[in-house]
Amino acid sequence: MTSHQTTQTMKPATAAKKLGVYLEATPTEFQEGVVSRSELNALQTDPPEWLQELRRNGPHPRPVVAAKLGISISGLARGGITDALTTEQIEALKKELPEWLQKERATQAEVRKEAVRIKEKNAEKQAERGDQTR
Repeated sequence: MTSHQTTQTMKPATAAKKLGVYLEATPTEFQEGVVSRSELNALQTDPPEWLQELRRNGPHPRPVVAAKLGISISGLARGGITDALTTEQIEALKKELPEWLQKERATQAEVRKEAVRIKEKNAEKQAERGDQTR
């Protein structure tokens, strides 16, 4: 009995998310087709010009915009940013540095600091447990 292996495919939205690009900005063929795992790997390994251009100039999806601004996706929404932004728009926001962006960056810095504190606390507890078992 031979094993029949099916090709794993994904919707264009999933592939766009994995590639870190805004689906609506991708070529029509990409948006209307399905993407196999091997096609996705090929796009990641050797990106075509349209993918390089999207990654360079956007428009970028909200997770990428948030990362480039150093804030959370929720912070974007609180700041009134609900749409994809181009690299140029992101750079303009960084230069303008509106009050909401300053506040969200501070919030994000506190969140990161707290995450480090919790991680260190858990590591200490783990080390203490290790000492007790000896």
